Formats: sequence, C-alpha cells, structure tokens
Amino acid sequence: MIRWETDDDHHDVREVHARAFGANARVPGLVEALRTAEAALVPVSLVAVVDDRVVGHVLLSATRLDAPRRIVDVLSLSPLGVLPEFQGQGIGTRLVARALETAEGQGVPLVFLEGSPLYYGARGFDAAGPLGFRSPSLRIPEAAFQVARLSAHEPWMTGTFVYSEPFWAFDCVGLRDPGA
Repeated sequence: MIRWETDDDHHDVREVHARAFGANARVPGLVEALRTAEAALVPVSLVAVVDDRVVGHVLLSATRLDAPRRIVDVLSLSPLGVLPEFQGQGIGTRLVARALETAEGQGVPLVFLEGSPLYYGARGFDAAGPLGFRSPSLRIPEAAFQVARLSAHEPWMTGTFVYSEPFWAFDCVGLRDPGA
C-alpha cells in the first residue's frame, strides 16, 4: 500500500534511508530538512507499507527552474529508498508512479532527479540536457540528470534547474570524488 507519510512514520523513514543508502547519514538528514524547509510547493512524502511496516519512501520537494521568461516552481524526486530486503519487488516503481501522479494532480510542470537512466527512464523520466535543461552542478553526470515533463509543462519552460538550500547544505548534489 502506498500512502502519505505521517509524523508517526518519521523514525521508520529514517531507517529506510539509512539502510537503503548504507552508511551515508546525509540522506536521512536531508529528508528531515526538506520536510520543514520553507518552499513555494508543499512536499509530497509517500511511504510504502507492507504488513503495517514502512518499507519504502519517496519525497518530492520544491525546487526551481530558472527559465528565460520567469522562475518556475518545480519538484525534485529525491530521495527514493526501499529497504534492501524489499528491493526488486516493484515497490520503488509504485512509489515513483504515485509521486508523479500526485505532482500531475497538483499542476506541477516538471519533476527533476539525479539517478540511473535505466531505472528512471522506464518510469517516465528522460535525459534533461537534450530537452533544454541545464544541470545545477558539474558533478552531476549528464546521463543521471533527468526530468519528467508533466501536462502543465510548456515549451518555453527550459533553463537551469536549481536545487533548494537543503540539498547543498547536506552535500547531496552530484557525485563527490572519494579521493578528494
């Protein structure tokens, strides 16, 4: 079952991301910061539940597109996490689908993410660069920078994607050189 996250789910969501992303403590902290960040759009925070246990989570948070005509409020899909023992069962796919349906229902024109083109390409996302979007960081591999164009998207809505402050504060933009 996919449902909206409640305050009672916060501990379980933290566990999902801690286990899904390993020792990377930045992702659970990012989720907590994005929940309370002031933003133009309300976050979409959904959980997957199996036998009353939270086993997956996806968050859509407010970001912006610096388009030629004006700034456009858009969403970022990050993070998506599923407990390791529940991966490969379609839970992530269902979370992404529900997140995009919710964004569509809210009239959001675009949803951006950094991720595997093989995984997200099959779930409604396209390479963003060839469609006229610029990445916010040189550390994001071109293939990983992706976008889902929803029905509210208009052709003039191109430009530079801008992450909200928590992504920068938690150093969750692009890849870091492990040797640096």
